[in-house]
Amino acid sequence: MKIDLSVTVTEEILKLMSRMTAAGEIPPVVQFGHIGTHFDVMNKEFPLENTERRGILFDVSHVKEREIEADDINMDEIAEHDFIMFYTGCLKENKFGTPEYIQTRLELSDALITDLLNKKVSMIGIDFPGIRKPAEHPRADQYCADHGVFVIENLANLEILHAAAKGQSFLVHTYPVNYEGLTGLPCRVVAEI
Repeated sequence: MKIDLSVTVTEEILKLMSRMTAAGEIPPVVQFGHIGTHFDVMNKEFPLENTERRGILFDVSHVKEREIEADDINMDEIAEHDFIMFYTGCLKENKFGTPEYIQTRLELSDALITDLLNKKVSMIGIDFPGIRKPAEHPRADQYCADHGVFVIENLANLEILHAAAKGQSFLVHTYPVNYEGLTGLPCRVVAEI
């Protein structure tokens, strides 16, 4: 069974991004790189080894109005090179690109991020806009990138994956657009149970 974890880019989403670009909120090249499911490049190259990784999904949908901490998940389940995903329900509850979605207060704690890097995971996936709040977003993504870890933002259908995986690991296929010079790369992410 394969489950597409990528946001479907619709005409409505493209129009929303175009309005934000026209208003000067985001430059056009940023618009393309950061639309839908993507990762912030942070001056690194995506290794082809990362196109297939063992995935583990943690249901942290019970965490509201605070940082997600290491105590919220079972760190013992994590192995080197894993693609660790966090299901919060944010994208299921709020449409991608809406103010409600963009202004979510969800974030991973700095301690949890460091613990994941110490475990030498390959990727961290989330169903919300960034692993840290906007003011700390670039710093956190750069910290991860400097440790060889990519953060995949805006993962969709994690509730379906959660129900299908039943707490077991799965294979994750990740294919970013091969485009040079962008600050973010849109990607297709597919879980295989």
